[in-house]
Amino acid sequence: MTSNQSSPENTPESIAPATLDIEQLVTTDAPFPIVGIAASAGGLEAFTELLSHLPIDTGMAFVLIQHLDPNHKSLLTQILARQTQMRVCEAQDGMAVEPNQVYVIPPNTKMVLSKGVLRLSPREKIYGKYMPGDAFFTSLAIDRGHQAIAVVLSGGDGDGSLGIKAIKAAGGMTFAQCQDTAKFDSMPNTAVATGNVDFVLTPEKIAEELTNYSRNPPIICSVPLTIVEESPAHEDVLATIFGVLKSTTGVDFTHYKRTTIARRIQRRMVLYKLESLDAYAQYLRENSAEVKALYEEILIHVTSFFRDSEVFNKLKKLVFPTITENKSAKVPIRIWVAGCSTGEEVYSIAICLLEFLSDRVIPPPIQIFATDISEGAICKARSGVYLENQMVDVSPERRTRFFIPQEGGSYRISKAVRELCVFARQDLGSDPPFSKIDESFHYRLGIAWLGVLL
Repeated sequence: MTSNQSSPENTPESIAPATLDIEQLVTTDAPFPIVGIAASAGGLEAFTELLSHLPIDTGMAFVLIQHLDPNHKSLLTQILARQTQMRVCEAQDGMAVEPNQVYVIPPNTKMVLSKGVLRLSPREKIYGKYMPGDAFFTSLAIDRGHQAIAVVLSGGDGDGSLGIKAIKAAGGMTFAQCQDTAKFDSMPNTAVATGNVDFVLTPEKIAEELTNYSRNPPIICSVPLTIVEESPAHEDVLATIFGVLKSTTGVDFTHYKRTTIARRIQRRMVLYKLESLDAYAQYLRENSAEVKALYEEILIHVTSFFRDSEVFNKLKKLVFPTITENKSAKVPIRIWVAGCSTGEEVYSIAICLLEFLSDRVIPPPIQIFATDISEGAICKARSGVYLENQMVDVSPERRTRFFIPQEGGSYRISKAVRELCVFARQDLGSDPPFSKIDESFHYRLGIAWLGVLL
C-alpha cells in the first residue's frame, strides 16, 4: 500500500539521495539533533543572519555546506565565528560532531556524516554539477533519522532538494529561506517545489523555529514512542485518526506499520507544537489540509532511476530472456510495477527492456502498467519530467537516447518510452490485483514487485 521505497545496504559515502532504507531511518535513535545548512551564492549573508540569532545552548550541532571556490582558502570559518559564541571550526576528516558547535565544510571537498563523524573526500561533479548539500543531507538522514534537520538557504542551483526528500523520509525537519530574503532564490525555491519543506522563513525566523524545536520535548523522544504503546486510550485516539484519514482519503491505515505511523504523527505534532495525541486528533478533525498533509507524509515517496544497478543487470540477464523466450512478435510483453511512486523505476524498466530488445528485427509490443496509491505521485510520473539532480544515475548515453532536455535544466522522458507506460491509482490493500498473472519475478526494486502478465 505504500509508495516506492528502498533497502540496499550502502555506506553514506556512496549512497545516492533516494536510495534509503526507510525502515532503518524511522528507527534510528541519535543522542542529539544535527542541523545541515546548505547554501551557494548569497549564502554568507544568510548564514550570518541565521547564526547571529541562534542561542549557544540549543543542544544541536550545525554543519554548514557552502559552495566554495575550490582554488582559494576559505575565510568562512573566521567570518562566522564573529557572529556566534558557539565554537566554529573548519571540518576535518574523522572529526566527531558535538552539540552546540558549528562545523564548516572545507573548499574542494565532499563531506558526509557517518556514525556521528564527519568524513571528507575530494569533491566530485555529477554530470557537471557539484551537489555537496544533497550528499550531506542524505548521509545526515541515515545517521540521525528523525533527529536530522535540513536548511536550504540562498543559492543559484538545485542543490539540496533531493537531500531534503531524504530528511523528510527519515522523519526529520526541513526549512528553506523565503524568496523575498534570498539573494539568489533558485536553491531554496527548488527545495520548496519538492513539497518536502516544512517551513519557508527568513533566516532569523528559521533560527527562532530551530530554537523552539530544540526546546520541544517530542524531538528528544526516542523509540518506542508513547503513541505506539498498546493502551486502550492510545488505541482509541489512533482509531479516530485512522477514521479521519479513511473518510477523507479513502485509505485505511489501520494495519500500516505502527512505528512508521507513530513517527509521522509525532513529526506533525512537533510542527504544530501539540503535546498530546488527543490534541493532534482534534487538530485533524478541524483542519482538512492537515489530513491531506499527514496522508502524503505517510506515503513516503523515495525512488530514483536505476536504483540498485545489480537488480537491473539481472533483469536483462535473467528475467527478460525468460519472459521473451518463444514469445511471438505479436504477443505483447506486459509488466506491472506496483508502488511506482513518481515513475523513475517504471521508466528505468522500460529503458532496460528497450535496450534488451534493440537487436531484434521485429520486437514484441510492450505494455507496462504502473500503479501507486498516491494520486500526486501518479501525476508526476505521468508528466515524465525530472530535475537535473534526479538524473544522477542516468548515463550520458541514456540521457541522449531516452530523454529530451527542457528549459531550466530539467529532462522529459522521450515519447518512445512514455507511450509504453500506463499509470493508474491503485490501493494494493483493497483494490484487486491485475488478472491473468502468469508468473511473478521476486526481484525487489524498492518495495515494488515486478509482475509479468500474459
